[in-house]
Amino acid sequence: MEISHDGGIGHLVLARKSGINAMNPAFFAELGPALRELSATPGVRAIIISARGAHFSVGLDLKDSPINPTQGSAATQAMHTYRHVKTLQDPFNTLAALPQPTIAVVHGYCIGGGVDLIAACDIRIASEDSIFSIRESKIAIVADLGSLQRLPKIISRGHLMELALTAEDFDVQRAEKINLVNHVLPTQQEALAHATRIAELIAANSPLSTMGTKEIISEIYDSSIHRDLDRVALWNSAFLRSDDLNEAMTAFMEKRKPDFSGG
Repeated sequence: MEISHDGGIGHLVLARKSGINAMNPAFFAELGPALRELSATPGVRAIIISARGAHFSVGLDLKDSPINPTQGSAATQAMHTYRHVKTLQDPFNTLAALPQPTIAVVHGYCIGGGVDLIAACDIRIASEDSIFSIRESKIAIVADLGSLQRLPKIISRGHLMELALTAEDFDVQRAEKINLVNHVLPTQQEALAHATRIAELIAANSPLSTMGTKEIISEIYDSSIHRDLDRVALWNSAFLRSDDLNEAMTAFMEKRKPDFSGG
């Protein structure tokens, strides 16, 4: 993860060496502090989030992100899971609460946690090769990092229901049609340039009026976010120890289609 600033524009770049920017424990530990440092940089009035590599983010790194505790009573394990989910939610909440307007620039895959990340941004720009998915249902969990709470303020109920329940990939044309992204550009470089132009327009305005405008709009849209995030954390603390989740993890490691039993 890299941060920089140029004039009034801050820039955070996802940059795992693998090039797919999977979200491992280091990602969750670094994101919040990086955002706070960038936001506190004098003169930064807008923040762009983009990625280096083949993809914006393929979401949670299933090989390096243990989900279930294996020791203690059922109540102890549930509390551990609840606290773990709340910890993972924190950097996305930090992003959503930044006083500066934020712009996500997507290219390649934006899967699972990648959608949680861009949903916490104020504006979304994408290149034509972008592919999205609210993927969690395919791995037998309820998306719990903010997409189910923030997307209803961005896209309509019917589209959200379909995309979250099927967990299917959808292309950038549909993303634009349902208002998930503001603008689509031919390439990643052009998408980043377009985001920069928007950030420059924002940065040229009064910082007090800009931050005040974001604060008022965010309060209108996001008044129930934290209550709803707590609810999904509680849900997953009760149901993450399912046979279906174990099957999903095993199938992923064995590179086969899972056979869910509903147990």
